[in-house]
Amino acid sequence: MAKCDEGYLCDVCGREVSEITESDLYLRYVIGEVSLQDLSRSPERHITCNPVQAQFIVAEGYPAVSVEGPFDKRQIDQEDVRTRESLVTRGWLRLREIASSNIPLPEYPLPEIRTPAGNDCN
Repeated sequence: MAKCDEGYLCDVCGREVSEITESDLYLRYVIGEVSLQDLSRSPERHITCNPVQAQFIVAEGYPAVSVEGPFDKRQIDQEDVRTRESLVTRGWLRLREIASSNIPLPEYPLPEIRTPAGNDCN
């Protein structure tokens, strides 16, 4: 099978990331951690295969994720946790919105993340 026919494979578990709502890469794009230019060059993984990120999704319909050790959100400043939870949760909800619409790729990011056309310096 040609590489392009394989879809996006998770660099952690090796299985296909078949839905945008499962994509850590697109979540990071939506919340501004990956630029449009880097989207096709960055590794893909399931959100659940990145528990450090997944622990910040606090939404009905998303199972709570716990992380042990220094990256456990219970070990981080709680104001920073609330800020991160808000961003990552809104990003995950945006992925759900994108999955059921025809939104163009440059408009995937959250409104405060989008840059005006021609001003993306990433």
